[in-house]
Amino acid sequence: MINKRLLVKNLLAHNDESSFYDKKRKIDLGNKEGKAKFLKHICALSNSNPANNSYIVVGVEDETNEINGVDFFDDSKLQNLVNAYLTNPPLISYENIMFPHLPADKVVGLVTIRPTGEITSLRKNIWKYWGGSIFMRDGSISMPKDFDIEIRDVNSEIVKGIENSARNNIELTLDGVIDFLNHRHSDLPSAYKVFKEQFVLCWAGIPKEVKGNTYYSRVDIELINEQVRLFYSALDEVSIVYNDDHFKTLEYVNLGLNQQFKYYPLEELTIEFRENGSYVMNSELVFEPPRFNKKTLYHIYNANNALVEKLQKNIPLNPSEEKDLVQLAETYLICYLNDFDDAMENLAEARPYLKQKGRNAYRSFKEAQRILRKVKYS
Repeated sequence: MINKRLLVKNLLAHNDESSFYDKKRKIDLGNKEGKAKFLKHICALSNSNPANNSYIVVGVEDETNEINGVDFFDDSKLQNLVNAYLTNPPLISYENIMFPHLPADKVVGLVTIRPTGEITSLRKNIWKYWGGSIFMRDGSISMPKDFDIEIRDVNSEIVKGIENSARNNIELTLDGVIDFLNHRHSDLPSAYKVFKEQFVLCWAGIPKEVKGNTYYSRVDIELINEQVRLFYSALDEVSIVYNDDHFKTLEYVNLGLNQQFKYYPLEELTIEFRENGSYVMNSELVFEPPRFNKKTLYHIYNANNALVEKLQKNIPLNPSEEKDLVQLAETYLICYLNDFDDAMENLAEARPYLKQKGRNAYRSFKEAQRILRKVKYS
């Protein structure tokens, strides 16, 4: 079993970016340019490594290798994006890796690319890249190549050595459990369970009982063996159910208008642990968007647009507008879910101003974007 934190360290220590791994300060899948560049690197790494995994490490400074981290990214539908745009798409996973020196809400992203052995190419146009384009790694750069390329195995022994040196051990597992329970979450109720005598999973959160059911807020869930954070949220409510074979979470989002809010089921995640030392994670979007009165939404939509315009023109907001600003992302999201197609584009324009206005407004923006990603990719 690979300890993903050790794997990241080994990749960064091995050498600079190469034909089997890339590093990024961040990835931005909120626009076509960001998606196109991400897909280009996936395509190039898959073609350059037909017989071994390749990796993208996210949250690392390119020049200095300094690990600054990125926001927790729980996009379980990323494979859908790759399948939609690539021919012979590789299998990919995005994992959130804990590092002790990072703030609680920051992680290092690790993208693992498992090739099919076939030549991967763009299925259709995106941004400035044409459908049918093929990319390969030329050292640390992803470059377009001719259609008659030959894919060759040149990295499998190097990557195998890096992965083998990142194998987990008892000391790392025990240290991880103690750190999770006694240090990182000493202020929260927390627990752990061992599955199949091999996998150690820890979780923490504030429980509350509603009609005989237990729900948790401020939830953090980590698979200790691999140092992978499976779930993190400071906002949503989560229910947790487990037995000897699986661990299941159901995430709820709190949406509403005019001080009338309701929790809506968003996504169910099931981790099935197997006797052969492996596990499988499956996620299912169960979200049914709330519907609201169109007349009310038109009023809110126009008010939001006027608020964004004042921000763009640097016009001071009155106290009522400052209060509405905190709800801007959520109300734009509700408008979008009720067929106001331009709502999320307008919200994207407001991003830099929300970031300047304080933590609550910007946190609400990131939460709206997270929900949108899940809905769109599904």
